[in-house]
Amino acid sequence: METRVLKYFLTVAELNNITQAAERLHITQPTLSRQIMELEKELGVKLFDREKRQMHLNKAGALFQQRAMTMITVLDQTKNELLEVNDQLSGTINIGMVESAVSDFMMRSVQKFQEKYPDVRFNIFDGDGDTLRERLDQGLCDLVALIQPIEAAKYNYFPLPVQEKWGLIMRKDDPLAKRKNIMAHDLYQLPLVVGRRNIVRDDITDTLKIDPNKLDWRVIINLPENAKQLVLSGKYYHFGIYGVYLKYHDERLVFVPFSPAKITGHLLAWRKNVQLTPAVEKFIQFVADQTTHKKI
Repeated sequence: METRVLKYFLTVAELNNITQAAERLHITQPTLSRQIMELEKELGVKLFDREKRQMHLNKAGALFQQRAMTMITVLDQTKNELLEVNDQLSGTINIGMVESAVSDFMMRSVQKFQEKYPDVRFNIFDGDGDTLRERLDQGLCDLVALIQPIEAAKYNYFPLPVQEKWGLIMRKDDPLAKRKNIMAHDLYQLPLVVGRRNIVRDDITDTLKIDPNKLDWRVIINLPENAKQLVLSGKYYHFGIYGVYLKYHDERLVFVPFSPAKITGHLLAWRKNVQLTPAVEKFIQFVADQTTHKKI
């Protein structure tokens, strides 16, 4: 299976039209149709449902699309890594990070690193912890900055000098907004918006001595931005971190911390037993050095 054919397939999957795909790829329609049929024959399954001039991915095609995108991405990253030279640090570092206060620290580290090594490029991917771990496991990210805790057995990691306080984000005119702290019993019966990482959620409820089965987890999210409108409606409370409140940057909202206080740290993690590129190794050491001089 050639990468050229994978790119042909991805183009057809994007456009749902063999004629338009052939025009974009600068090949003839019969050639493209033959390549797609040969690919299906090689795989032993049909990838498209064909209706006149339209071609739509079926279930097998949707799965293969995900895998093909991963293969192309990993191949491109590998090509970039092989172009690195010994006498001057270069290449691309793929970093994933959660949307929290850690992003400010990591972006400052990226800036300082590029000032020292201008030939190194960065690809930054924002996501929740589960998505970032999946990308790390698939080789799409070299490093990920996550909120503690993580599944320690799978990764190498070290703590970052960034901590987050947990609490509720709500409308400023809500009666609870006048409180200095939110107690465990206040959370019962509240319609809550919460991130999907169970390991983090369980850690918080253990600290607060809350029975998670008695909480009304009304909406589960991966990234917080879309939940902002729910909180602004006054009918939901975001069970989250102060860093998300800062990113909302909305004067109509307030953050009230939990009592007892729950503070969570961050980690920079990478896969075990994987050969890292010189650029990634150098950046890990660079960030580790930064942690000895900075506390947030």
